[in-house]
Amino acid sequence: MTLQPERTVAELRELRELTATVDGAQRICWTDTWAQSRSWLHAKLTELPVEVETDEAGNLWATLRGESERAVVIGGHMDSVPDGGWLDGCLDTLAGLESLRRIAAEGTPPVTVRLVDWADEEGARFGRSLLGSSACSGTLDVDEVRGLTDRSGATLPDALREHGVDIDRMKDCGSQLDGAAAYLELHIEQGPVLERLGLPLGAVLGTFGVERHLIRFKGQTAHSGSTPMDDRRDAFAGAARLSLEVHEHTRRTGQGAVSTTGSVVNKPGIVTAVAGVCEMTLDQRHLNADVLAGELAYAKEAASRIATEERLEVEWEELWTIAPIPFDERLIGLADEAIVEIAGASHRLPSGPLHDAAEVARADVPTVMLFAQSLRGLSHTKEEDTKPEHIELSVMALDRLASKTIDLVAAL
Repeated sequence: MTLQPERTVAELRELRELTATVDGAQRICWTDTWAQSRSWLHAKLTELPVEVETDEAGNLWATLRGESERAVVIGGHMDSVPDGGWLDGCLDTLAGLESLRRIAAEGTPPVTVRLVDWADEEGARFGRSLLGSSACSGTLDVDEVRGLTDRSGATLPDALREHGVDIDRMKDCGSQLDGAAAYLELHIEQGPVLERLGLPLGAVLGTFGVERHLIRFKGQTAHSGSTPMDDRRDAFAGAARLSLEVHEHTRRTGQGAVSTTGSVVNKPGIVTAVAGVCEMTLDQRHLNADVLAGELAYAKEAASRIATEERLEVEWEELWTIAPIPFDERLIGLADEAIVEIAGASHRLPSGPLHDAAEVARADVPTVMLFAQSLRGLSHTKEEDTKPEHIELSVMALDRLASKTIDLVAAL
């Protein structure tokens, strides 16, 4: 059987019909719709000569045994954000499925080939991204997530239990990476770079490091009508100034870093009062650890200076930090080769969003990703899209990369 990339496009559309509404994809992990998509995928896997299992963290594995126990792993995730796009995550899994079909049809491969559908990459229901892959890599702190609840008040342990997962046994799945010699992942870019360059595909250098903080400015609540401007200790003024200054500094440095003020909350939050407290979030990302540290240092200096000028107090609370994760140089080279052979030209770029691939790399498994062009750079929205011909090219490039990687691992 030859590779049929057009089948992947058809299956993506089939999945959209099965699990989306007019508002977009609804495959939020640990819900019935996500479970329905998993059952749909499982049915397709049972048509192949593979062993299918679900591990202790809810990750789904399909294993095609080879002449060697050393394994090339292709990964993706079927879960989505609410009202999400039709490609985010599931393209990875279904493109891997098509490559697995082609490899299986050719007989026993020289090394074992595995497809994994990671559980809860998005963290859409409970707010913890990369849940299944971090359990597998060993970086998950179970006690940190045990108390998470969704908007309805349901707890993460209870939701996991409904889907056959015991939170205290999640990290037992780490044995799944025993023998893994390489990890490959395809994803839509979720940004505008490849479209601006007029290229359908790119090779990913690694994932950005992240510094994510809550910054709390404290001033004095006062009446908005009777308090003169020069007597105010307006907490929101401090947050507004910091947001604008940090964003301008990040643009001006020209090093490719990004800074985002994602949330601003004023207290008491009424139209007739000067804000006595303002809490803002700051998310900073870059592939180079030194650049990222410099961006954070500048933000902290600016916050202190602005607080003094506005007669405020300022506090910082770390929400999350993760170091930059570079991918394997040898696999990046193979990814470039595969893309050039399929599409004629390649471009190397970092990933701003995090992916399961980052967790696999943290487990010391050589890792690489491919990006497919995203139209208008949109993702996590029903407007997310990629040209069908580019989807097909991405399936072909992933399959070509899989073949090259199998040959590499077999020769080691």
